[in-house]
Amino acid sequence: MEIDKAITECDDRRLKTKYSNAIYVIQRTLALYSIEEVAFSFNGGKDSTVLLHLLRAGYFLHKGEKSCSNGDVKDFPIRTIYFESPSAFPEINSFTYDTATTYGLQLDIIRSDFKSGLEALLNAKPIKAIFLGVRMGDPTAVGQEQFSPSSLGWPPFMRVNPILDWSYRDVWAFLLTCKIPYCSLYDQGYTSIGSIYDTVPNALLCINKSSGSKKVFRPAYLLSDGRLERAGRVKKLPLSVSGHNPAVINGLDNVDLHKSSLLTASAIAVGDEILFGTVEDQIGPSLCRKLHSFGWLVSQTAVVRNDIDSVAEEVERRQSTDDMVFIYGGVGPLHSDVTTAGVAKAFGVRLAPDEEFEEYLRHLIGDQCTGDRNEMALLPEGITELLHHEKLIVPLIKCKNVIILTATNALELDEEWNCLIELMRSDDVLLMMQSFVSKHLTTNLTDVEIAQPLSKLCLEFPDLYIGCHRKSRTEPLILYFKGKDKDRIESAVEALNKKFCPGAFIEINSS
Repeated sequence: MEIDKAITECDDRRLKTKYSNAIYVIQRTLALYSIEEVAFSFNGGKDSTVLLHLLRAGYFLHKGEKSCSNGDVKDFPIRTIYFESPSAFPEINSFTYDTATTYGLQLDIIRSDFKSGLEALLNAKPIKAIFLGVRMGDPTAVGQEQFSPSSLGWPPFMRVNPILDWSYRDVWAFLLTCKIPYCSLYDQGYTSIGSIYDTVPNALLCINKSSGSKKVFRPAYLLSDGRLERAGRVKKLPLSVSGHNPAVINGLDNVDLHKSSLLTASAIAVGDEILFGTVEDQIGPSLCRKLHSFGWLVSQTAVVRNDIDSVAEEVERRQSTDDMVFIYGGVGPLHSDVTTAGVAKAFGVRLAPDEEFEEYLRHLIGDQCTGDRNEMALLPEGITELLHHEKLIVPLIKCKNVIILTATNALELDEEWNCLIELMRSDDVLLMMQSFVSKHLTTNLTDVEIAQPLSKLCLEFPDLYIGCHRKSRTEPLILYFKGKDKDRIESAVEALNKKFCPGAFIEINSS
């Protein structure tokens, strides 16, 4: 058959290994289940296209050449499930139906919600195992193996994942080597395709970036860093009644709400050396200032020991209450570098080798990288996204709403932060919120004199942050008012002045 022949004759040893392993999983499945008991979930994307042709090859090899003609491309008896969504790209639907015609796929089309549609199909058919095009790093891949029973609450069946360990590079190497047709959107710069509401071409493939002309994109297989495959996944509003283009606002109802909302972040430092007082944490204060400049509220900063459980407990606590968690320190090959293990434990996943990260490390540190079990390439399984930028020596690691920074001082943090801001343009890593406004006053009043009126003022203006401090015990008291509504701050200052004699407070520069 043409697929097996193309792989056999190619020079890509890595692709041959991936192919052989996937074929083994397919043949093992076909040995365990009858052809009536297996099905294949196809969505028109690149991963399921790869799986379709692996299944064709696997079925051919399973049955043997005598009973499966090399010239008959339509000899494919495995039932194919297709979820027809109203939000799918027209190109995806067209490609799916064209593929079904070309290869004689027996399509079972689900037009209701996927879960109930699948349940009805499994009740009507004797399906016990379903082939899926899931790859490590996909949101649904968390905790899955090559053979994994369906999740609790879903109809019972065996999930079979032949390409679970395939990378973005492997997918395109297979499609191009075997000269397999794929959806035309991939030639228009799309690298990961969801719905029409959450998918745009990958900006990293844009050829002409001038605002005045229509943007042109290179094909998906030219994306040099497969870790940025999902950089084209954003959330967009549907077309408005007035017919304007949808605005990219990361899932919030409208731009005004998005800008005025209050998002919270926390910062976690990992390091016994900070707790011992051996070194001073430079990153935490700098990170707080940067987040504040973006309109984010920092709810807490913490320093934890170089201990997996200590890291896991703090990450689990913060990631469940904050929109974003930044963690730094404890990243590397040393015995004290436990941050990634702690993050994995916080999310209840294991550490697993990340092939693309390992290749990156090999390129970075060469022979010092000690083979396949290199501990630096072990990352939380199924929840890790590598945020790579050409100016970064090491990519940032994002695990759901936790970002692992590699900076060791404020200067390195500046570099990582600037890169993170650029990455914002093509991903929803960090949202630019409405900035805080503030006003600072100074007074010679004593703490006792101002304590009660200030407490009442806080109750009158619960939406503002009202605080005070002294640079030293002998210097005047400094009061600050922070919020996102300038008029509210002015009102609070006016209310405070009315409680005391004129001239009791003097406005000063915030610096």
